[in-house]
Order: sequence, then C-alpha cells, then structure tokens
Amino acid sequence: MGFDALFVAGGKGARAAARDERLIAWLRRVHANTSTVRPIGEGRSLLEAACINGIQQRDFGSYNVCEERDERNGSEANDRVESMKSALMLIKRDLGIDVARNVAERLMPDAGDSLMSLLGDSTGKSPADKVRAAARWLQENCQRSISIADAAQVAAMSERNFLRRFKMEVGVTPSDYLLHARLAITCSLLTDSELPVDKIARRTGMGNGDRLAKIFRKRMKVSPTEYRMKTRREAGI
Repeated sequence: MGFDALFVAGGKGARAAARDERLIAWLRRVHANTSTVRPIGEGRSLLEAACINGIQQRDFGSYNVCEERDERNGSEANDRVESMKSALMLIKRDLGIDVARNVAERLMPDAGDSLMSLLGDSTGKSPADKVRAAARWLQENCQRSISIADAAQVAAMSERNFLRRFKMEVGVTPSDYLLHARLAITCSLLTDSELPVDKIARRTGMGNGDRLAKIFRKRMKVSPTEYRMKTRREAGI
C-alpha cells in the first residue's frame, strides 16, 4: 500500500499515537511506497518515532526526521504552508494549473498568489496589475456577449477572488464597470446614429431592445428614445 502523498496531522492525540506500535509499523510500511510524507505540527512526533525505531526515512520534503532535535526550525505554520504546497503540486499535476489556482485562492484568499508563485505560476504581475488588465479587457470587449467569469480568466483569478480584488482596485463591481462601458457606447449610438434601439442593444452586448430599455431607464431615468430626442435637440441635429 502507498500514496502519492501522506500528511501526518498533529493535535492532542499525536504524542499518544507516536507510542502506538501498530500505527508506527503501518507508517513504516506505507512510507516505502509513498512519494511525499509531510508532518503538520505535532505530527512530527510520529515521524520521529519511526526514525528512532531504526527505519530509514526516504523523503519528508523540507523536513528530515532523523535530524537532531536542536536543528529543527520548522514551525507549525510553516508545516501547514508546506503541506498545502505539496497538495497543490499534486492538483497541478493531475488537474492543471487553473484548478490548482482556484484551490489555492479558496484555501488562502490573501496568499493564493504567493502559493502559486512557489508552484512556478508567477507571471510577474501583481493582483492590481491583473485587475487593471481585466478592466481594459472589459472595456475593449464590452460590445460582445461576455461574462464576469470570462474577465476572471483574463485576470487568472478565481471568480470570487476577482470580484473582491476588482472592487478594491476599481471601486465598483465588475458588473457595474461593464454596464457603464456598455451604456456609454449606447448613449453615443443613440445620439450619433439612426440605428433602432433593438440593433443598438445587440451591438452593445445588451441582448435586445426590451432589456436595454429597462436598464437604460433605471440608470438614466429616461427611455432610450427620450434620451435620443433630448441629446439630438441639444446638439442641434
């Protein structure tokens, strides 16, 4: 029996578990066919027990269980990060970088980018840079039928993290930003063209004339037709 990875968790029962001969024997057997074994906190005591009993441990990542105790400097927090990194490496290998990125952002929303950089997914761009690039993409593609999920992919973020980051950087939600861009083009077409409202709706990614009219009236307090008449009169057209 073996595993791709084995994480030995700590907790109140770890010290007692380290004295369980059956458990230690199982750990020795499994380790022989397991690629990566990582302790978390007090879980180190189980690995120490296996080492003390004369078993040569193969690979515990950044932690060698046979080192002298006074040479150990890994903290429990570092154990957790290293364990998550190992798990993410497996996810990246089996399911791809996008899935690994989404998992990283769910585990550590404020440190997902740091974790992914450790996995070789650093693009050299900060979260703010990614958000600004996505905002430009929304502006440039607002006339198409696009979604916020599409913009999140442009930013290489999970949708949840993208929504949070975008609001922090831009001050509005991605949906409001996209709608503002579409309404700006709509206003321009209403004033400068003879296109019917339904065709303008299709050209601005708003779907159809009825939907455009409903949104336009809610945001602009007038109907598209009223807006067209008013702005053309003011412009002398």
